[in-house]
Amino acid sequence: MASEAVLNLNESNFQTEISSSTVPVIVDFWAEWCGPCRMLTPILEQLAVEKGAAVKVAKVNVDENPHLAAQYGVRSIPMLLFIKDGEVKDTVVGVQSKDALSRKLDALA
Repeated sequence: MASEAVLNLNESNFQTEISSSTVPVIVDFWAEWCGPCRMLTPILEQLAVEKGAAVKVAKVNVDENPHLAAQYGVRSIPMLLFIKDGEVKDTVVGVQSKDALSRKLDALA
């Protein structure tokens, strides 16, 4: 599934990882059965490696964490949250290019 560069978040560690982050965070709400989600995974892994410590890339499995999905209004997946200083600054639904995601992260830095 995800590489070591990508965090796996769940209901017990989500708030801690997000609120303690001093860098922009991109959170991917996904599911194993979702084809577009599987297409997005390697893009996010590349971003995590390329951006290194400048960003935090994380994934939340909606089937395993339905309360988090409901809390953030996830209706379609993949859904990406762009978070800075613990606040959701932007949301994107669907597969995006690496360049588009990179630009959104750079705008938050």
